[in-house]
Amino acid sequence: MEKMDFSQRRKSGINLPASMSESSLRLDAISPGSSVRSAANLPSPLTMSPRTLSNLSSPSSKSGSCSDRFIPCRSSSRLHTFGFVEKASPVKEGGNEAYSRLLKSELFGADFGFSSPAGKGSPMSPNKNMLRFKTEHSGPNSPFSPSILGQDNGLTPEVSTPPKPARKVPKTPHKVLDAPALQDDFYLNLVDWSSQNVLAVGLGTCVYLWSATNSKVTKLCDLGPNDSVCSVQWTREGSFISVGTSLGHVQVWDGTQCKRVRTLGGHQTRTGVLAWGSRILSSGSRDRNILQHDLRVPNDFVGKLVGHKSEVCGLKWSHDDRELASGGNDNQLLVWNQHSQQPILKLTEHTAAVKAIAWSPHQSSLLASGGGTADRCIRFWNTTNGNQLNSVDTGSQVCNLAWSKNVNEIVSTHGYSQNQIMVWKYPSMAKVATLTGHSLRVLYLATSPDGQTIVTGAGDETLRFWNIFPSVKSPAQVKDTGLWSLGRSHIR
Repeated sequence: MEKMDFSQRRKSGINLPASMSESSLRLDAISPGSSVRSAANLPSPLTMSPRTLSNLSSPSSKSGSCSDRFIPCRSSSRLHTFGFVEKASPVKEGGNEAYSRLLKSELFGADFGFSSPAGKGSPMSPNKNMLRFKTEHSGPNSPFSPSILGQDNGLTPEVSTPPKPARKVPKTPHKVLDAPALQDDFYLNLVDWSSQNVLAVGLGTCVYLWSATNSKVTKLCDLGPNDSVCSVQWTREGSFISVGTSLGHVQVWDGTQCKRVRTLGGHQTRTGVLAWGSRILSSGSRDRNILQHDLRVPNDFVGKLVGHKSEVCGLKWSHDDRELASGGNDNQLLVWNQHSQQPILKLTEHTAAVKAIAWSPHQSSLLASGGGTADRCIRFWNTTNGNQLNSVDTGSQVCNLAWSKNVNEIVSTHGYSQNQIMVWKYPSMAKVATLTGHSLRVLYLATSPDGQTIVTGAGDETLRFWNIFPSVKSPAQVKDTGLWSLGRSHIR
Protein backbone atom coordinates (compact mmCIF):
# COMPACT_ATOMS: atom_id res chain seq x y z
CA MET A 1 0.00 0.00 0.00
CA GLU A 2 2.82 2.32 0.89
CA LYS A 3 4.61 1.42 -2.35
CA MET A 4 1.48 2.20 -4.37
CA ASP A 5 1.07 5.61 -2.73
CA PHE A 6 4.70 6.43 -3.38
CA SER A 7 4.45 5.44 -7.01
CA GLN A 8 1.31 7.50 -7.43
CA ARG A 9 3.03 10.52 -5.98
CA ARG A 10 6.00 9.96 -8.31
CA LYS A 11 3.65 9.88 -11.30
CA SER A 12 1.97 13.09 -10.32
CA GLY A 13 5.34 14.87 -10.25
CA ILE A 14 4.66 16.34 -6.81
CA ASN A 15 6.40 15.18 -3.65
CA LEU A 16 3.72 15.26 -0.95
CA PRO A 17 3.96 14.23 2.67
CA ALA A 18 2.70 10.76 3.51
CA SER A 19 -0.26 12.14 5.42
CA MET A 20 -1.39 14.37 2.52
CA SER A 21 -3.22 13.13 -0.53
CA GLU A 22 -3.08 14.82 -3.89
CA SER A 23 -6.76 15.55 -3.76
CA SER A 24 -6.29 17.70 -0.70
CA LEU A 25 -4.08 20.08 -2.67
CA ARG A 26 -6.02 22.19 -5.13
CA LEU A 27 -4.40 24.62 -7.53
CA ASP A 28 -6.82 26.94 -9.26
CA ALA A 29 -5.79 28.76 -12.42
CA ILE A 30 -6.42 32.49 -12.57
CA SER A 31 -7.71 34.39 -15.50
CA PRO A 32 -5.30 36.62 -17.43
CA GLY A 33 -7.07 39.79 -16.31
CA SER A 34 -7.18 38.88 -12.65
CA SER A 35 -5.42 41.21 -10.21
CA VAL A 36 -5.28 38.83 -7.27
CA ARG A 37 -1.93 39.43 -5.45
CA SER A 38 -1.93 36.41 -3.11
CA ALA A 39 0.81 33.88 -3.74
CA ALA A 40 -1.68 31.04 -2.99
CA ASN A 41 -3.84 32.09 -5.97
CA LEU A 42 -1.02 31.99 -8.54
CA PRO A 43 -1.43 29.37 -11.35
CA SER A 44 0.20 26.05 -10.98
CA PRO A 45 3.66 25.66 -12.39
CA LEU A 46 2.40 22.52 -14.08
CA THR A 47 -0.20 24.41 -16.09
CA MET A 48 1.82 27.55 -16.94
CA SER A 49 3.64 27.98 -20.20
CA PRO A 50 7.34 28.94 -20.34
CA ARG A 51 6.33 32.45 -21.54
CA THR A 52 4.15 32.86 -18.43
CA LEU A 53 7.02 31.82 -16.21
CA SER A 54 9.29 34.28 -17.92
CA ASN A 55 6.80 37.08 -17.45
CA LEU A 56 6.49 36.37 -13.74
CA SER A 57 10.21 36.10 -13.09
CA SER A 58 11.41 39.08 -15.11
CA PRO A 59 11.68 42.26 -12.99
CA SER A 60 11.41 44.42 -16.06
CA SER A 61 8.15 42.79 -17.28
CA LYS A 62 5.60 45.20 -18.68
CA SER A 63 2.68 43.11 -17.35
CA GLY A 64 0.77 44.07 -14.27
CA SER A 65 2.00 41.11 -12.19
CA CYS A 66 3.62 41.92 -8.84
CA SER A 67 5.46 40.04 -6.15
CA ASP A 68 5.73 40.39 -2.41
CA ARG A 69 9.04 42.34 -2.60
CA PHE A 70 10.46 45.08 -4.80
CA ILE A 71 13.27 44.14 -7.16
CA PRO A 72 14.89 47.29 -8.64
CA CYS A 73 15.47 47.51 -12.33
CA ARG A 74 19.09 48.37 -13.01
CA SER A 75 18.39 49.52 -16.53
CA SER A 76 16.94 52.77 -15.17
CA SER A 77 19.53 53.36 -12.43
CA ARG A 78 22.19 54.83 -14.76
CA LEU A 79 24.91 52.78 -13.12
CA HIS A 80 26.64 52.75 -16.49
CA THR A 81 27.59 56.36 -15.93
CA PHE A 82 29.95 55.42 -13.12
CA GLY A 83 33.62 54.82 -13.80
CA PHE A 84 36.73 54.46 -11.75
CA VAL A 85 39.02 57.39 -10.97
CA GLU A 86 42.53 56.89 -12.22
CA LYS A 87 44.30 58.35 -9.22
CA ALA A 88 44.53 55.92 -6.37
CA SER A 89 45.59 56.14 -2.80
CA PRO A 90 49.33 55.48 -2.42
CA VAL A 91 48.62 52.95 0.31
CA LYS A 92 46.24 50.84 -1.80
CA GLU A 93 47.98 51.29 -5.15
CA GLY A 94 48.73 48.03 -6.93
CA GLY A 95 46.91 45.81 -4.43
CA ASN A 96 43.20 46.30 -5.18
CA GLU A 97 42.61 44.52 -8.50
CA ALA A 98 40.54 41.74 -6.91
CA TYR A 99 38.58 44.18 -4.80
CA SER A 100 37.92 46.40 -7.83
CA ARG A 101 36.59 43.48 -9.87
CA LEU A 102 34.37 42.36 -7.01
CA LEU A 103 33.00 45.87 -6.48
CA LYS A 104 32.28 46.29 -10.18
CA SER A 105 30.59 42.91 -10.36
CA GLU A 106 28.27 43.84 -7.50
CA LEU A 107 27.42 47.22 -8.98
CA PHE A 108 27.28 46.54 -12.70
CA GLY A 109 26.71 42.83 -13.06
CA ALA A 110 28.67 39.61 -12.97
CA ASP A 111 30.30 40.08 -16.36
CA PHE A 112 31.39 43.67 -15.98
CA GLY A 113 34.22 43.12 -13.54
CA PHE A 114 35.98 40.64 -15.85
CA SER A 115 35.04 41.72 -19.35
CA SER A 116 35.77 45.44 -19.18
CA PRO A 117 38.28 46.40 -21.85
CA ALA A 118 41.77 47.15 -20.73
CA GLY A 119 42.89 50.72 -20.56
CA LYS A 120 41.05 53.57 -18.92
CA GLY A 121 38.55 52.24 -16.43
CA SER A 122 39.80 48.69 -16.86
CA PRO A 123 39.54 46.51 -13.73
CA MET A 124 42.80 44.87 -14.69
CA SER A 125 44.73 48.10 -14.45
CA PRO A 126 45.75 49.43 -11.02
CA ASN A 127 44.87 52.83 -9.59
CA LYS A 128 41.16 52.36 -10.33
CA ASN A 129 39.75 52.07 -6.85
CA MET A 130 37.74 55.27 -6.62
CA LEU A 131 34.36 56.02 -8.19
CA ARG A 132 33.52 59.06 -10.21
CA PHE A 133 30.36 60.16 -11.94
CA LYS A 134 30.79 60.67 -15.66
CA THR A 135 28.82 63.22 -17.61
CA GLU A 136 25.95 61.66 -19.47
CA HIS A 137 25.15 63.54 -22.65
CA SER A 138 21.50 64.42 -22.92
CA GLY A 139 19.48 63.67 -25.98
CA PRO A 140 18.53 66.39 -28.42
CA ASN A 141 15.05 66.62 -26.96
CA SER A 142 16.22 67.02 -23.39
CA PRO A 143 15.65 70.44 -21.75
CA PHE A 144 19.23 70.13 -20.46
CA SER A 145 20.72 69.57 -23.88
CA PRO A 146 24.11 71.29 -24.35
CA SER A 147 22.83 73.01 -27.47
CA ILE A 148 19.95 74.52 -25.50
CA LEU A 149 22.23 75.63 -22.67
CA GLY A 150 24.79 77.04 -25.09
CA GLN A 151 27.39 74.43 -24.16
CA ASP A 152 27.96 72.62 -27.40
CA ASN A 153 30.60 69.92 -27.54
CA GLY A 154 30.40 69.43 -23.79
CA LEU A 155 32.18 72.72 -23.03
CA THR A 156 31.47 74.54 -19.80
CA PRO A 157 30.36 78.22 -19.89
CA GLU A 158 33.79 79.29 -18.60
CA VAL A 159 35.60 77.47 -21.41
CA SER A 160 33.24 78.59 -24.14
CA THR A 161 33.34 82.26 -23.05
CA PRO A 162 35.74 84.19 -25.31
CA PRO A 163 38.72 85.73 -23.51
CA LYS A 164 38.48 89.37 -22.54
CA PRO A 165 40.40 91.55 -25.00
CA ALA A 166 43.53 93.18 -23.67
CA ARG A 167 43.24 96.85 -22.80
CA LYS A 168 44.78 99.05 -25.45
CA VAL A 169 47.10 101.80 -24.18
CA PRO A 170 47.98 104.51 -26.71
CA LYS A 171 51.70 104.50 -27.45
CA THR A 172 51.97 108.23 -28.07
CA PRO A 173 51.12 111.21 -25.83
CA HIS A 174 47.98 113.09 -26.76
CA LYS A 175 49.50 116.43 -25.77
CA VAL A 176 52.99 117.84 -25.42
CA LEU A 177 53.92 121.04 -23.60
CA ASP A 178 57.25 122.80 -23.94
CA ALA A 179 58.73 123.44 -20.51
CA PRO A 180 61.87 125.58 -20.87
CA ALA A 181 64.34 125.42 -17.96
CA LEU A 182 62.83 122.21 -16.54
CA GLN A 183 65.85 120.93 -14.65
CA ASP A 184 67.47 117.57 -15.29
CA ASP A 185 68.06 116.79 -11.59
CA PHE A 186 67.11 113.39 -10.16
CA TYR A 187 66.64 114.72 -6.60
CA LEU A 188 64.06 117.42 -7.39
CA ASN A 189 60.27 117.17 -7.62
CA LEU A 190 58.99 119.92 -9.93
CA VAL A 191 55.59 118.71 -11.21
CA ASP A 192 52.28 118.14 -9.38
CA TRP A 193 48.62 117.92 -10.47
CA SER A 194 45.94 119.21 -8.11
CA SER A 195 42.55 117.72 -7.34
CA GLN A 196 41.08 120.84 -8.98
CA ASN A 197 42.70 119.91 -12.31
CA VAL A 198 45.53 122.44 -12.24
CA LEU A 199 49.09 121.45 -13.07
CA ALA A 200 51.95 123.16 -11.23
CA VAL A 201 55.43 123.19 -12.76
CA GLY A 202 58.64 124.65 -11.39
CA LEU A 203 60.75 126.20 -14.15
CA GLY A 204 63.94 127.86 -13.02
CA THR A 205 63.02 130.57 -10.52
CA CYS A 206 59.29 130.51 -11.33
CA VAL A 207 56.23 128.35 -10.67
CA TYR A 208 53.59 128.18 -13.43
CA LEU A 209 50.03 126.92 -13.15
CA TRP A 210 48.42 125.31 -16.19
CA SER A 211 44.66 124.68 -16.15
CA ALA A 212 43.77 121.38 -17.77
CA THR A 213 40.21 122.64 -18.25
CA ASN A 214 40.94 125.61 -20.49
CA SER A 215 44.74 125.38 -21.04
CA LYS A 216 45.22 128.76 -19.36
CA VAL A 217 48.72 129.41 -18.00
CA THR A 218 49.31 131.55 -14.90
CA LYS A 219 52.59 132.51 -13.29
CA LEU A 220 52.26 131.82 -9.58
CA CYS A 221 55.54 133.28 -8.35
CA ASP A 222 59.09 134.27 -9.19
CA LEU A 223 61.69 133.64 -6.48
CA GLY A 224 64.19 136.08 -7.91
CA PRO A 225 67.77 135.71 -9.14
CA ASN A 226 69.18 134.34 -5.87
CA ASP A 227 66.79 131.42 -5.42
CA SER A 228 65.20 128.66 -7.51
CA VAL A 229 62.33 126.19 -7.31
CA CYS A 230 63.26 122.70 -6.08
CA SER A 231 59.84 121.17 -5.33
CA VAL A 232 56.09 121.81 -5.62
CA GLN A 233 53.19 120.04 -3.90
CA TRP A 234 49.45 120.75 -3.78
CA THR A 235 47.30 120.17 -0.73
CA ARG A 236 44.82 117.32 -1.05
CA GLU A 237 41.97 119.81 -1.50
CA GLY A 238 43.89 121.53 -4.28
CA SER A 239 43.52 125.09 -2.98
CA PHE A 240 47.01 125.72 -1.61
CA ILE A 241 50.41 124.83 -2.97
CA SER A 242 53.77 124.58 -1.22
CA VAL A 243 57.04 125.51 -2.90
CA GLY A 244 60.46 124.32 -1.75
CA THR A 245 63.41 126.51 -2.64
CA SER A 246 67.15 126.11 -3.08
CA LEU A 247 67.73 128.32 -0.01
CA GLY A 248 65.89 125.82 2.19
CA HIS A 249 62.64 127.75 2.53
CA VAL A 250 59.12 126.39 2.21
CA GLN A 251 56.57 128.82 0.85
CA VAL A 252 52.80 128.25 0.97
CA TRP A 253 50.66 129.94 -1.67
CA ASP A 254 46.96 130.33 -2.31
CA GLY A 255 46.64 128.81 -5.77
CA THR A 256 43.38 130.55 -6.67
CA GLN A 257 44.46 134.07 -5.72
CA CYS A 258 48.20 133.61 -6.43
CA LYS A 259 48.98 135.02 -3.01
CA ARG A 260 51.70 133.84 -0.61
CA VAL A 261 50.33 132.72 2.76
CA ARG A 262 53.40 131.61 4.74
CA THR A 263 57.15 131.23 4.49
CA LEU A 264 58.56 128.47 6.68
CA GLY A 265 62.22 128.08 7.59
CA GLY A 266 64.27 125.44 9.31
CA HIS A 267 66.31 123.75 6.57
CA GLN A 268 69.95 124.64 6.00
CA THR A 269 69.97 123.95 2.27
CA ARG A 270 67.68 123.10 -0.63
CA THR A 271 64.26 121.55 -0.02
CA GLY A 272 63.89 118.99 -2.80
CA VAL A 273 60.74 117.15 -1.74
CA LEU A 274 57.40 118.00 -0.07
CA ALA A 275 54.45 115.90 1.12
CA TRP A 276 51.08 117.07 2.40
CA GLY A 277 49.07 115.05 4.88
CA SER A 278 45.65 116.22 5.97
CA ARG A 279 47.10 118.63 8.51
CA ILE A 280 50.88 118.31 8.37
CA LEU A 281 53.25 119.44 5.62
CA SER A 282 56.50 117.47 5.56
CA SER A 283 59.64 118.71 3.83
CA GLY A 284 62.84 116.86 3.01
CA SER A 285 66.16 118.53 2.41
CA ARG A 286 69.75 118.03 1.40
CA ASP A 287 70.58 118.69 5.07
CA ARG A 288 69.30 115.07 5.65
CA ASN A 289 66.42 116.19 7.88
CA ILE A 290 62.64 115.97 7.55
CA LEU A 291 60.68 118.84 9.08
CA GLN A 292 57.03 118.66 10.08
CA HIS A 293 55.12 121.93 9.54
CA ASP A 294 51.70 122.79 10.94
CA LEU A 295 50.15 125.93 9.48
CA ARG A 296 47.84 126.26 12.49
CA VAL A 297 50.72 127.24 14.75
CA PRO A 298 53.15 130.18 14.37
CA ASN A 299 56.30 128.05 14.60
CA ASP A 300 58.22 127.19 11.45
CA PHE A 301 58.05 123.49 12.26
CA VAL A 302 56.64 121.28 15.00
CA GLY A 303 58.90 118.26 14.59
CA LYS A 304 62.20 117.09 13.12
CA LEU A 305 62.80 113.56 11.89
CA VAL A 306 66.44 112.55 11.83
CA GLY A 307 67.42 109.24 10.30
CA HIS A 308 68.82 109.68 6.80
CA LYS A 309 72.53 109.97 6.20
CA SER A 310 72.26 111.79 2.90
CA GLU A 311 69.84 114.02 0.97
CA VAL A 312 66.14 113.23 1.37
CA CYS A 313 64.61 112.95 -2.12
CA GLY A 314 61.44 110.86 -1.64
CA LEU A 315 58.56 111.59 0.75
CA LYS A 316 54.94 110.33 0.85
CA TRP A 317 52.20 110.20 3.50
CA SER A 318 49.98 107.13 3.57
CA HIS A 319 46.35 107.65 2.60
CA ASP A 320 45.19 107.31 6.21
CA ASP A 321 47.89 109.74 7.49
CA ARG A 322 49.25 107.13 9.90
CA GLU A 323 52.64 106.60 8.26
CA LEU A 324 55.21 108.67 6.41
CA ALA A 325 57.67 107.00 4.05
CA SER A 326 60.94 108.70 3.17
CA GLY A 327 63.72 107.80 0.76
CA GLY A 328 67.21 109.19 0.52
CA ASN A 329 70.46 109.22 -1.37
CA ASP A 330 71.79 106.91 1.37
CA ASN A 331 69.81 104.04 -0.28
CA GLN A 332 67.51 103.84 2.74
CA LEU A 333 63.73 103.62 2.83
CA LEU A 334 62.41 104.71 6.23
CA VAL A 335 58.87 104.54 7.60
CA TRP A 336 57.74 106.87 10.39
CA ASN A 337 54.52 107.22 12.35
CA GLN A 338 52.89 110.25 13.98
CA HIS A 339 54.00 109.43 17.50
CA SER A 340 57.71 108.71 17.20
CA GLN A 341 60.79 110.74 16.34
CA GLN A 342 62.57 107.56 15.24
CA PRO A 343 61.69 105.46 12.20
CA ILE A 344 59.60 102.38 12.93
CA LEU A 345 61.09 100.64 9.87
CA LYS A 346 64.51 100.83 8.24
CA LEU A 347 64.47 99.09 4.89
CA THR A 348 67.93 98.85 3.39
CA GLU A 349 67.53 96.40 0.49
CA HIS A 350 67.88 99.10 -2.19
CA THR A 351 71.41 99.59 -3.52
CA ALA A 352 70.87 103.10 -4.91
CA ALA A 353 69.03 106.32 -4.06
CA VAL A 354 65.32 105.92 -3.25
CA LYS A 355 63.27 108.70 -4.82
CA ALA A 356 60.26 106.77 -6.14
CA ILE A 357 57.74 106.07 -3.34
CA ALA A 358 54.02 105.28 -3.62
CA TRP A 359 51.38 103.97 -1.18
CA SER A 360 48.73 101.67 -2.61
CA PRO A 361 45.19 103.10 -2.54
CA HIS A 362 43.79 99.56 -2.75
CA GLN A 363 45.55 97.78 0.12
CA SER A 364 46.46 99.14 3.52
CA SER A 365 50.15 99.15 4.50
CA LEU A 366 51.30 98.28 0.96
CA LEU A 367 54.22 100.47 -0.08
CA ALA A 368 56.13 100.52 -3.38
CA SER A 369 59.61 101.98 -3.77
CA GLY A 370 62.09 102.27 -6.62
CA GLY A 371 65.87 102.45 -6.66
CA GLY A 372 68.30 104.45 -8.77
CA THR A 373 70.78 103.47 -11.44
CA ALA A 374 72.71 100.90 -9.42
CA ASP A 375 69.52 99.23 -8.19
CA ARG A 376 66.83 99.52 -10.92
CA CYS A 377 64.32 97.55 -8.82
CA ILE A 378 60.74 98.19 -7.81
CA ARG A 379 60.18 96.67 -4.39
CA PHE A 380 56.92 96.12 -2.52
CA TRP A 381 56.67 96.17 1.26
CA ASN A 382 54.22 95.30 3.98
CA THR A 383 54.81 98.10 6.45
CA THR A 384 52.91 96.26 9.18
CA ASN A 385 55.75 93.76 9.61
CA GLY A 386 58.46 95.17 7.33
CA ASN A 387 58.46 92.18 4.97
CA GLN A 388 59.47 92.62 1.36
CA LEU A 389 56.67 91.16 -0.74
CA ASN A 390 58.26 91.32 -4.18
CA SER A 391 61.13 92.79 -6.16
CA VAL A 392 61.22 93.41 -9.92
CA ASP A 393 64.31 94.45 -11.85
CA THR A 394 63.12 97.00 -14.42
CA GLY A 395 66.44 97.37 -16.22
CA SER A 396 66.55 101.15 -15.76
CA GLN A 397 66.86 103.77 -13.05
CA VAL A 398 63.47 104.14 -11.31
CA CYS A 399 62.58 107.83 -11.03
CA ASN A 400 58.90 107.82 -10.03
CA LEU A 401 56.05 105.52 -9.06
CA ALA A 402 52.30 106.15 -8.99
CA TRP A 403 49.39 103.79 -8.31
CA SER A 404 46.21 103.95 -10.34
CA LYS A 405 43.20 104.65 -8.15
CA ASN A 406 40.84 103.12 -10.74
CA VAL A 407 42.49 99.71 -11.22
CA ASN A 408 45.14 97.75 -9.33
CA GLU A 409 48.02 98.87 -11.53
CA ILE A 410 51.15 100.94 -11.03
CA VAL A 411 53.11 103.16 -13.40
CA SER A 412 56.86 103.77 -13.22
CA THR A 413 59.08 106.27 -15.01
CA HIS A 414 62.72 105.59 -15.74
CA GLY A 415 66.03 107.17 -16.50
CA TYR A 416 69.29 105.53 -17.49
CA SER A 417 69.27 103.99 -19.88
CA GLN A 418 65.86 103.44 -21.48
CA ASN A 419 64.03 106.67 -20.44
CA GLN A 420 60.76 104.76 -20.66
CA ILE A 421 57.38 104.73 -18.95
CA MET A 422 56.02 101.35 -17.87
CA VAL A 423 52.57 100.27 -16.72
CA TRP A 424 52.34 97.14 -14.56
CA LYS A 425 49.55 94.96 -13.22
CA TYR A 426 49.71 94.23 -9.51
CA PRO A 427 50.45 91.80 -7.94
CA SER A 428 51.52 89.78 -11.00
CA MET A 429 53.74 92.66 -12.25
CA ALA A 430 52.86 91.74 -15.81
CA LYS A 431 53.64 94.59 -18.20
CA VAL A 432 50.59 96.36 -19.57
CA ALA A 433 52.48 98.86 -21.70
CA THR A 434 55.91 100.38 -22.31
CA LEU A 435 55.87 103.97 -23.56
CA THR A 436 58.75 105.92 -25.02
CA GLY A 437 59.11 109.45 -26.33
CA HIS A 438 61.30 111.39 -23.90
CA SER A 439 64.90 111.77 -24.99
CA LEU A 440 66.24 112.20 -21.43
CA ARG A 441 65.44 110.78 -18.00
CA VAL A 442 61.73 110.84 -17.11
CA LEU A 443 62.28 112.54 -13.75
CA TYR A 444 58.79 113.91 -13.02
CA LEU A 445 55.36 112.30 -12.82
CA ALA A 446 51.86 113.38 -11.77
CA THR A 447 48.36 111.91 -12.15
CA SER A 448 45.17 113.69 -13.19
CA PRO A 449 42.33 113.94 -10.64
CA ASP A 450 40.17 111.47 -12.60
CA GLY A 451 42.99 108.92 -12.49
CA GLN A 452 43.08 108.29 -16.24
CA THR A 453 45.90 110.52 -17.42
CA ILE A 454 49.49 110.98 -16.30
CA VAL A 455 51.90 113.76 -17.14
CA THR A 456 55.61 113.14 -17.34
CA GLY A 457 58.46 115.63 -17.41
CA ALA A 458 62.07 115.20 -18.42
CA GLY A 459 65.30 117.05 -18.89
CA ASP A 460 64.39 117.35 -22.57
CA GLU A 461 62.22 120.27 -21.38
CA THR A 462 58.91 118.74 -22.37
CA LEU A 463 55.78 117.67 -20.51
CA ARG A 464 53.91 114.78 -22.11
CA PHE A 465 50.35 113.70 -21.33
CA TRP A 466 49.52 109.99 -21.62
CA ASN A 467 46.06 108.45 -21.35
CA ILE A 468 46.96 105.09 -19.79
CA PHE A 469 44.38 104.13 -17.13
CA PRO A 470 40.68 103.29 -17.54
CA SER A 471 37.95 105.25 -15.83
CA VAL A 472 36.21 104.01 -12.71
CA LYS A 473 32.80 103.43 -14.34
CA SER A 474 33.96 101.91 -17.63
CA PRO A 475 37.06 99.74 -17.24
CA ALA A 476 37.15 99.11 -20.98
CA GLN A 477 40.06 99.87 -23.22
CA VAL A 478 41.39 103.41 -23.07
CA LYS A 479 40.48 105.42 -26.12
CA ASP A 480 43.15 107.25 -28.05
CA THR A 481 41.41 110.60 -27.65
CA GLY A 482 42.41 112.84 -24.81
CA LEU A 483 40.90 115.78 -23.03
CA TRP A 484 42.83 118.10 -25.26
CA SER A 485 43.63 118.12 -28.95
CA LEU A 486 46.97 116.66 -29.93
CA GLY A 487 49.47 119.43 -30.33
CA ARG A 488 52.44 121.17 -28.86
CA SER A 489 52.26 124.42 -26.88
CA HIS A 490 54.22 126.27 -24.23
CA ILE A 491 53.77 126.18 -20.47
CA ARG A 492 54.96 129.77 -20.29
